[in-house]
Amino acid sequence: MATYAIGDVQGCYTAFRKLLDVVHFDLKHDKLWLVGDIVNRGPESLEMLRFVMQSDEAITMVLGNHDLHLLMVGAGITPHHKDDTIQSILNAPDREELLFWLRHQRLFYFKEKYALVHAGLLPAWSVTKAARLAQEVESALRRDDYQKIFSQLYGNEPTYWLDNWTGAERLRVIINAMTRMRICSPGGHMNFSYKGSLQTVPAGYMPWFDVPQRASLDSIIICGHWSALGLYITDRLVALDSGCIWNGQLSAIRLEDRKVFQIHCDKSIMTGC
Repeated sequence: MATYAIGDVQGCYTAFRKLLDVVHFDLKHDKLWLVGDIVNRGPESLEMLRFVMQSDEAITMVLGNHDLHLLMVGAGITPHHKDDTIQSILNAPDREELLFWLRHQRLFYFKEKYALVHAGLLPAWSVTKAARLAQEVESALRRDDYQKIFSQLYGNEPTYWLDNWTGAERLRVIINAMTRMRICSPGGHMNFSYKGSLQTVPAGYMPWFDVPQRASLDSIIICGHWSALGLYITDRLVALDSGCIWNGQLSAIRLEDRKVFQIHCDKSIMTGC
């Protein structure tokens, strides 16, 4: 049995299945961790979502910002963006089953020395604290009145964490850190507008994983979200968004020996990504 983690698929199901073939993934014996953003931008979001839902005994995923966007659009909280490719899900006969399942997925997951999150963790959050905070969001997403809660979750403020935040502000900071953050100040103030490379991070900010003495240093964080960063692996970080949707690579890592597998996402294995 092996455990593989794969970066942002974003609806590129054909490329995803090709990568599973490359690693000889066995649904009956192996495990798969997905860093989120399994849908949107690519042409096969419906196929991807159905596969993950139907295979969820072998797959662990955390929600990314595009997955949450799908839920928000499906709930009528926010309109489509011009680059969205999620209409096939919204028109599907099994739409409600798919959205219900997605709404019940994790925001954060950890097992032994590894932690899985879409974007990152604020400097003050240990892995155990992050797990507790994620559960607050997960519980809210799963409530019967989730549509009321959804209407309060979008926004860029607050940009920092306080333990005494309550209500929608508290949930918003947790969601934004775990699904949208790339850089922050040493004190944990997030900047959501920056999407560039490591070399051009604005003054006063740094990659969230470079903040000195961040509380999550005792675990190896597996994440995605930052395509301009690309595949980036250190002793305590495995960043897997290598820009499949931008004609880059789709990347996987086998956790047992840290062997990396990649496929180039060109037109020969894609259907429009």
